[in-house]
Amino acid sequence: MTSNPDNSSEEKDFGEFRRKVRAAEVLSASMEHLLLSLRFTGRLSVVMQNGRVLKSGYEEGYFRQREGAG
Repeated sequence: MTSNPDNSSEEKDFGEFRRKVRAAEVLSASMEHLLLSLRFTGRLSVVMQNGRVLKSGYEEGYFRQREGAG
């Protein structure tokens, strides 16, 4: 089985995305860059109270459209 370098980078980015959601680091510019690089199409939710993040999560919507498909 061969490893695709792009796939490895994508898996790393997705792992970082999940870590940021768990750590409630969803309101940062780096999170926006991760979402763009992953082409994330899901829903990211944040619950805040008194300026603090109480809860964050996402709904799976992680689908990449294949080039040339359609």
